[in-house]
Amino acid sequence: MENEILKRVKVPALDAILGKKIPILDDGFIRLVDYMGDDNSVVQAARVSYGAGTKTVSENKGLIRYLMRHRHTTPFEMCELKIHVRVPMDCWRQWIRHRTASVNEYSTRYSEAIDGCQTTKPYEWRIQGKGNKQGSSGFLDEISNGVDGKYLTEMEADLHAKSRQVYNQRIHAGVAREQARKDLPLSNYTEAYWKIDLKNLLGFLSLRMDSHAQKEIRDYAIAIGEQIVAPWVPLTWQAFQDYRIGSMGLTARDIAVIKRGNDKEYGMLEAKSFGWLDRSEKTGKLKRNRERSECETKLKKLGLEIPWN
Repeated sequence: MENEILKRVKVPALDAILGKKIPILDDGFIRLVDYMGDDNSVVQAARVSYGAGTKTVSENKGLIRYLMRHRHTTPFEMCELKIHVRVPMDCWRQWIRHRTASVNEYSTRYSEAIDGCQTTKPYEWRIQGKGNKQGSSGFLDEISNGVDGKYLTEMEADLHAKSRQVYNQRIHAGVAREQARKDLPLSNYTEAYWKIDLKNLLGFLSLRMDSHAQKEIRDYAIAIGEQIVAPWVPLTWQAFQDYRIGSMGLTARDIAVIKRGNDKEYGMLEAKSFGWLDRSEKTGKLKRNRERSECETKLKKLGLEIPWN
């Protein structure tokens, strides 16, 4: 039993992609450097005293789903990934906010900055979201406020070229790398090694695969999830899809509104008590309320009537 426990886990699907670049955006990538553990490692950690092969696959699957469903997350920490990423700086700023990984980033104090920026095609310029102040919604029309996507892309190319020219001139003049870099754009690529356990990786993916996340980091998260995590820990991935990505949480207020089915009058009374139905004195329309909007989305997903509509 001890030899089985100490045997290094091998996942053929990951060995096949080890060290290979998975392209993201125009010049970015992710590359699997190393991994530790698999679905059986999660099960082994949860059962502690059991050796490999002492339970059936269906029992292992049931345990993993139970752990995910009830948020018993410690056993998932027994699995780890180390990934080499090449990512634009603005995207990396969001990425590095997840303070649950070990990181070693390419240093532009020791080395010259990577000569590469993320570029935007004329049809890829997104417009500012109206409901979500920090996000985007749809794409810029062919011409908006007298400016079209082609012009914006040309301006972007000029800016990238000029900023690189200034940087190179500073380096050539002998300016310290730590100072020469200060005017490089956020679109400039950086690289890093990123090592994270499965528990925290799933937390990262649940936020960054979400439709509200910025598209660029979402592209990275989806690639990590679908091309690395799914073949690595398929039982965990399916449980994650069912209980995280494909699920939704109900607040006490949500439950109060829907607990009597489609009792419209009851739902209206509950919503009114929460201040969800307060109206503007000027327009007479319902005031904007994010919690009410979120409840409406859940009701639609459940196929229930929205009482106040």
